[in-house]
Amino acid sequence: MPNLPVEAACLPPVALALIDAHQQRLPLVSRPFALLGQRHGLTETQTLDLLGQALSEGVLSRVGAVFAPNTVGASTLAALAVPPDQLEGVAAYVSSLPQVNHNYARDHAFNLWFVVAADTPPAVRDVLARIHLSTGLKPLNLPLEREYHIDLGFSFLDDPDTSRRSQPQSPAAVALTEGQRRLVSALGEGLALVPRPFAVLGETCGLGEGEVLDTLARWLATGVVRRLGCIVRHRELGFRANAMCVWQIPADALDHFGQRLAADPAVNLCYARPARPPDWPYTLFAMVHGRDPAHLHAKVETVRQRCGLTGIPHAVLVSTHRYTQRGARYHWSPA
Repeated sequence: MPNLPVEAACLPPVALALIDAHQQRLPLVSRPFALLGQRHGLTETQTLDLLGQALSEGVLSRVGAVFAPNTVGASTLAALAVPPDQLEGVAAYVSSLPQVNHNYARDHAFNLWFVVAADTPPAVRDVLARIHLSTGLKPLNLPLEREYHIDLGFSFLDDPDTSRRSQPQSPAAVALTEGQRRLVSALGEGLALVPRPFAVLGETCGLGEGEVLDTLARWLATGVVRRLGCIVRHRELGFRANAMCVWQIPADALDHFGQRLAADPAVNLCYARPARPPDWPYTLFAMVHGRDPAHLHAKVETVRQRCGLTGIPHAVLVSTHRYTQRGARYHWSPA
């Protein structure tokens, strides 16, 4: 077992094994935590207690769903170039917006990076416009253009330098009923750690437990939901350094290099986004995690060598602070 920081080390090995094994798929049954417990020699109550401890220690962000981008709403990656003496205040404002679900400081002129999720593309643009109006800083708007690798979990016990790999699916946007919209919104908070979480979820949304289970099964099968399980925090599991690595790749070479990065075991995410010249010339993005800065930079250099990227203009944006990490929270306007 790797050396884990104090947050994760407080958890017994069976809890870490439970979390590691169930990052992708929670059983779609009425009492999923009872079934998880059986697989690890635990009672339902013990399983719920251990997951609750992992949440309180910060090892888990939530037990819940990760939706494919732009299937049940709209989203974008955005960035601001914030004067250093204003960074904390601007970051606090950005994190306060319910449409922002990830917000990180990174070591770059564009030093604040965040994800905005809303019901429609115009609603996303409206959030960015409000940020511009409130801060006087114009956000880079970098919507997803193509995914090359989806991280389906972070293997921190068996092979901690390898993310779980998957071929990307590109599901189309789905038309949601009013009840399904409420279901998506409720999933942003994560599942309640109770014996029948899908029944509780249904009560919140005005849906029956069976309808919730059937809907989630359909969304998982079609790729609308990428995974439904334990959503971990990398830093609390010992991976205290991460970088968003970006390259200036012409359009006709994106697939070539994107597929090479997608196959590299050290890469957790890989996707294409638009350049915004002259300030942002980069089009290919990859996330790499390390245990410390030296480990991270060694991994990044290895990735560059293995993927034939050493001669291509690039930047390595190391994360310096995590302000927000939570599930996307969609709030649809009344029809």
